[in-house]
Amino acid sequence: MSFVIANSEMLAAAATDLAGIRSAISGASAAAAAPTVQLAAAASDEVSLAVSALFGQHARAFQAASAQATAFHDQFVQLLSGAGGSYASAEATSVEQMLLDAINAPTQTLLGRPLIGNGADGTAASPNGGAGGLLYGNGGNGFSQTTAGAAGGAGGSAGLIGNGGAGGAGGAGANGGAGGNGGWLYGSGGAGGNGGAAIVAGGNGGAGGAGGGAWLWGNGGAGGTGAAGMAGTAGVNTGDPGIAGGAGGSGGSGGNAGLLFGDGGHGGDGGAGTKGGNGHEGSTGGSGSIGGGDGGDGGAAGAGGTGGRGGLLTGTGGDGGDGGTGGGGGTGGNFKGSTGSASGGNGGLGGAAGAAGSGGDSGWLGGNGGAGGNGGNGGAGGAGGGDFSGGGNNGTSQVGANGGAAGFGGNAGWLYGAAGAGGAGGSGGGGANSSITALGAPGGAGGRAGLFGTGGAGGTGGAGGVNNNVGPGGGTGGAGGAGGAGGLLSGNGGAGGAGGAGGLNSSGGGAGGAGGGGGAGGSAGWLYGSGGAGGTGGAGGAQDANGPGGAGGLGGAGGAGAWLAGNGGAGGAGGAGGADPDSGGAGGNGGAAGNAGLIGDGGAGGAGGVGGKSSGGTSPGGAGGNGSGGGAGGLLYGNGGAGGAGGAGGSSTVGGTTNVPVGGAGGDGGAGGAARGIGNGGAGGAGGDGGAIGAANRGTGGAGGDGGAGGSAGWWGDGGAGGDGGLGQAAGTKAGTTNGSVGRNGGNGGNGGNGGNAGLLFGNGGNGGDGNVGGNANAGSTGSTDGAGGTGGNGGAGGTGGSGGRSGMLIGNGGSGGNGAVGGNGGAGGNGGAVAGGGGGAGGNAGAGGTGGSGGTGANGGLLFGNGGTGGSGAAGGGGGTGGTGTNGIHGTSANGANGGAGALGGNAQYIGNGGNGGGGGNGGTGGTGAINGTGGLGAAGGTGGALFGTRGTNGADGT
Repeated sequence: MSFVIANSEMLAAAATDLAGIRSAISGASAAAAAPTVQLAAAASDEVSLAVSALFGQHARAFQAASAQATAFHDQFVQLLSGAGGSYASAEATSVEQMLLDAINAPTQTLLGRPLIGNGADGTAASPNGGAGGLLYGNGGNGFSQTTAGAAGGAGGSAGLIGNGGAGGAGGAGANGGAGGNGGWLYGSGGAGGNGGAAIVAGGNGGAGGAGGGAWLWGNGGAGGTGAAGMAGTAGVNTGDPGIAGGAGGSGGSGGNAGLLFGDGGHGGDGGAGTKGGNGHEGSTGGSGSIGGGDGGDGGAAGAGGTGGRGGLLTGTGGDGGDGGTGGGGGTGGNFKGSTGSASGGNGGLGGAAGAAGSGGDSGWLGGNGGAGGNGGNGGAGGAGGGDFSGGGNNGTSQVGANGGAAGFGGNAGWLYGAAGAGGAGGSGGGGANSSITALGAPGGAGGRAGLFGTGGAGGTGGAGGVNNNVGPGGGTGGAGGAGGAGGLLSGNGGAGGAGGAGGLNSSGGGAGGAGGGGGAGGSAGWLYGSGGAGGTGGAGGAQDANGPGGAGGLGGAGGAGAWLAGNGGAGGAGGAGGADPDSGGAGGNGGAAGNAGLIGDGGAGGAGGVGGKSSGGTSPGGAGGNGSGGGAGGLLYGNGGAGGAGGAGGSSTVGGTTNVPVGGAGGDGGAGGAARGIGNGGAGGAGGDGGAIGAANRGTGGAGGDGGAGGSAGWWGDGGAGGDGGLGQAAGTKAGTTNGSVGRNGGNGGNGGNGGNAGLLFGNGGNGGDGNVGGNANAGSTGSTDGAGGTGGNGGAGGTGGSGGRSGMLIGNGGSGGNGAVGGNGGAGGNGGAVAGGGGGAGGNAGAGGTGGSGGTGANGGLLFGNGGTGGSGAAGGGGGTGGTGTNGIHGTSANGANGGAGALGGNAQYIGNGGNGGGGGNGGTGGTGAINGTGGLGAAGGTGGALFGTRGTNGADGT
């Protein structure tokens, strides 16, 4: 018997020897090349030369053959060297495997798993992944099922070091497998498997598997996604109901991170519910006929999975999964019989929305919280079937489902870290001619910070459901989530979430849904930090037909500043009112501002929302929301916050000359916040403008809102300026088409706010705000045959200026008064009607002009030093309208011009300082034809100079 013995050392030695032989041969060939290739001829005869050439040719042929042999030799040496390396590698692998087999054999026998090595992946026969080695190795992945109804295999867990295996996907309609756990010392958990989608009509989707966790150091695995259900089918036979839609599977929870370090796994999203089948139509016969079948209910959506917790020492929490959307209800079948009492089928209910998963908390020591998931939208309700016989009833249409709850933001670490934001609430499902409306879900609250860190922002509220016809109208929007509190020692509060919009009501008598209120801002930390801003209120829902538009939501309140140092949070703006052909919705009021702590500025007040537009009919545009007051400044130092501006009134622009729309009133501005220690008072917010009337209309202009008062200073500081009044809108320019109809009034201008008082000891008083202009009126219409003409409308009064604020007790100037505004002009009276051979109608009386606004009084100067404030000037009065012409009758009376506003007194100086100038009086308005002009306002006296030093203020001129 022959034996072949080889090892890597022998092959390497042979290759080395061959390489030496190659080198020796190459050297000898090179040495012989020159003498043989260039051999000299023995003589110069032809024979000698031929012999020399012949030997040269042989030498060159030898060199060529030698080069080929060298190349072959090189290749052989390389192959031999490679064979030696491969043999060595194979031998090492064999030794390693034999060593591992020897090491793993005892633990495999005793514990059923190796010491080192990866676990085997799952199979159809054994779906679960194998465990990794006790010392080192990853867990095997679970088997993804291909058989309907069979759950996915679980991922195998690691040993000391290694990652867990991923869970397998579930078969049709079955749950996904859970992810395996990471190693005890180090390693991340495996992801959960996805749920299997349904394949049977109305079947439910499978849930996602939970993510695997880590033990000491590592990240948690993500949860698997829930699968959608399968839609229901329509009824097969006459009057059969539709099959309900299948439910979506829930998302798997994210795995927790290790005890020391790591991030939590994200939660899986929930699966969507599916639509219910339509009911089959009823029979077409007479008495005793079968009614239409009911529509199937929509399938419920799956909930989102919760985010995993971060590492105990430090780590970020996992985000929560989103909830699924609910399935829509099926439509009821129609009844087409000619007689009888059978009815159309009822619509199916909308499927419930899936709730979102909350974000995971961060580690105990430090880290950020996970964000909450978003809630799913509710399923739409199905429409009821119709009855075409006249003897029965239409089927009941169903309500949509409410929006799904939002997930809360995860809390931050005990020491430091930012908290997670809350998720958005789900929107309500639409209703099909239902008398009940679906609500939007509130936004999730932001998470709380620990000792240091920012609170999480609140989530947005869900929109209210749409209602397609009758009933109370669109659904109410969900409230915004509250912002989380800042760190206990230091950190800003989270902003509040915006409110959800109200739902649309597309027809019928219901109103648009009200907007949801904005969420409150979170409070700041104890030592340092600013409060969170309040969320904006949701817009009111629109209405396409007769009902009013929905009211805008209230703005959220701003959070308080830190006790030691920090600014208050701004109040949220109010939501806009919903538009409507009839009457617009009112704008929401602004949210309250947060106060500062010991040191810091107060938050700004929230602005009022704009009133909703009215696009037809006789109803008004929505009133603008009021601005809120500014927050108070710090107890020791800080300025007061500015007041929020009032919202503009809604316009009314499509009424024409027959209907009489009315512009919405502007909202009032908020007062400026007070300073409580050293600091200035906040400025007052401006009043909102009144709602406009379209040029082709004859409606009444909206009144402007009043400006807010300026905030007072504390011990030392200036008072805040008062806000200006809002504009009074003019009436529409068109006269009415009805014979002898009266003209419409212009809106009154808003008054200016009073200036804030200065600090108790030192400071200047705030100036008063200016009033705004009153709107012009329109004319009355011509009378009918022998009828009287219509009376003209009255002009709007001009706004009064605000008074100046008081100066400091010891030193400071008094605030100047605001100026009054011009009044609007009155409308002309309509002409009387004519009749052949008889007396004509009387002309209509003219409308009065609006009174000019008076100026605000100037305040006195400080006791020791300071000038008095200037008095505000009065404004001109509006002109009176001309009376209508009588046709063979009596002419209408023209209106006198309106009186001008009076000027205001200038402030007095005390010991040292000049007196304030008195305000001039406004001119009287021009009277109509044949009427007298208005009386001009009297100018006011200037203030007295100081008792020790100072001049008297000049007197204001009288108006003409």
